[in-house]
Amino acid sequence: MKFRSVFDIIGPVMIGPSSSHTAGAARIGRVARHLFGREPKSITISLYGSFARTYKGHGTDVALIGGVLDYDTFDERIVNALSIAKEKEIKVRFIEEDAITDHPNTARVSLKDDHGEIELVGISIGGGKIEVIELNGFALGLSGNSPAILVVHNDRFGAIAGVSNTLAKHEINIGHMNVSRKEKGKEALMTIEVDQNIPQVVLDEVELLPNIIQVAKISD
Repeated sequence: MKFRSVFDIIGPVMIGPSSSHTAGAARIGRVARHLFGREPKSITISLYGSFARTYKGHGTDVALIGGVLDYDTFDERIVNALSIAKEKEIKVRFIEEDAITDHPNTARVSLKDDHGEIELVGISIGGGKIEVIELNGFALGLSGNSPAILVVHNDRFGAIAGVSNTLAKHEINIGHMNVSRKEKGKEALMTIEVDQNIPQVVLDEVELLPNIIQVAKISD
């Protein structure tokens, strides 16, 4: 069940003609921005299915870039997002892909600067709702609708328990948790959606746990 109420089906307050092609796209871009943690120097977006065929007419291009610029779905600056990115000297590239994906509204967003890069795959499932299904090659299921913590860690005994115990100590309730790994015993990714925003002190404590490599959060 993807929708929690009739308001989810109607969609959010937004700029643009379509909750799937604009509001959802903006949220995909904004999740990528929050995970990257800063403004990128280059943005490469591969579009699949319906996104690839209609992104200019439906405003999917400006919505995705607006999201990467950290504009919410109702922010009027989204309309001028491409021009704003150009003024900021951010390189923007769109690629229309022919490959068939599981969902027609799919975007692969790559953000880069001199200090690093991330690659995220998101889908717009309707009503402004999204799912993030891949991050830097890790499979995951992230709705983007709740605060979340993403933890890159060594695939070792006790790593998951350490993070869970730390959140419990600070009375942070876990709504959904997923663990993905590319290879046994190598790096893995914990995706934890919680019921409230996570204070920085908690993130700092998690980062100090054994076998933890990197911690990032997405605020609601």
